[in-house]
Amino acid sequence: MSERCIFHVDVNSAFLSWSAVKRLKDDPDSVDLRTIPSAVGGDVETRHGIITARSIPAKKFGIKTAEPVVKALQKCPELVLIKSDFKTYREYSHEFIKILRKHAPVVQQASIDEAYLDFTGTKAASDPLKKAEAIRDEIRDSLGFTVNVGISVNKLLAKMASDFEKPDKIHTLYPYEIEKKMWPLPIGDLYGCGKRTASKLENYGIRTIGDAAVTPLEVLVSILGESAGAYIYESSNGVSDSQVSEEERDAKSYSNESTTSIDIDENNFEAVGLPIVHGLAASVAGRLKRDGVYAGTIEASVKTDDFKRRSHQRRLVNSTNDENLIEKTAIGLLEEMLKGNEGLFSKGYKVRLIGVGGTNLDRQEYQQMSLFDLMKGNSISLGEEKVEPDEGEIRREKLRKMMNDIKTRYGEDAVFKGRKK
Repeated sequence: MSERCIFHVDVNSAFLSWSAVKRLKDDPDSVDLRTIPSAVGGDVETRHGIITARSIPAKKFGIKTAEPVVKALQKCPELVLIKSDFKTYREYSHEFIKILRKHAPVVQQASIDEAYLDFTGTKAASDPLKKAEAIRDEIRDSLGFTVNVGISVNKLLAKMASDFEKPDKIHTLYPYEIEKKMWPLPIGDLYGCGKRTASKLENYGIRTIGDAAVTPLEVLVSILGESAGAYIYESSNGVSDSQVSEEERDAKSYSNESTTSIDIDENNFEAVGLPIVHGLAASVAGRLKRDGVYAGTIEASVKTDDFKRRSHQRRLVNSTNDENLIEKTAIGLLEEMLKGNEGLFSKGYKVRLIGVGGTNLDRQEYQQMSLFDLMKGNSISLGEEKVEPDEGEIRREKLRKMMNDIKTRYGEDAVFKGRKK
């Protein structure tokens, strides 16, 4: 069996980069935000909130993501603040993933700005650096922003590699390179190791990834518990069996999840968490629509910094594959779990992973209609009386069927819906 060949592709400072590209496109004479101390986040007028992305020059001032805007401005009074622009982010994310799918046979989108690619058994696996260069260069030259590419034999090591020196870099982290490239890093840099876990380990003198790698498993379990201890032991040694996969057409559920780049708490939930939920909901809805499937139950899940997973579900009146309804329902479920006096945030927990899914699937051609469907003109039998749809609704239904046929034949990206500004 051939050795696995896994890429992790990550957009450099995605929100800041995409805002910069959009600004240059609208005004070629404007300053490139990536070349000056700049950041996305907070309320630009009141200068409140937190930083969600920053340029490399801003990073040199010590400005960090998730820190208060006020604190960032103290470090760099000349910092240029810009508003979030999620419409632009969605558009560039779509084009980014589109290029990745052109190059790789299997693409798993992990979040709005990152994805795993599996080239195992392909011609590209014989020269992964050449393929990585082709992907990186095409994204930079055609879309105007840069990415980092990490290459290894599993998702964990590929992710760790892509986080090495930035921007616009390609890095490898093969098993024989772990001791030199990964073990010297602080334990908090280990993918999946949150601040609380890192703090516990540091209290026991385990300060680097290498320290954790040579610590006996039973010691790590005694410090962190069985699940977290096993994860730290395996991942610090580069062990991971997670597969790069896309949703199966006949799955019993459709879901997607994303490990967050920073811990999410009550202060940054809206700025950091909600964009993640939006991307996950869009992914789930797109797959449901692709397969002509409707979800009767929406689920939202989180993994907290103690490595425990929690989830809430809500049964819908009518099954759906509508992106907006899935997103709205998922946000409501997350707020139930996280906020309020009994929420996880009030108990001191932080979120390291968010998931959105649809279950209780309905593959029937015709869905139960609500009163709103009737009001829009759908045909429905009421006793002996039958209400017929109007001509406009008939045309819209024909258009929907035509779009589904095109997407089935040529792919999901063949047709997309425009949005009003």
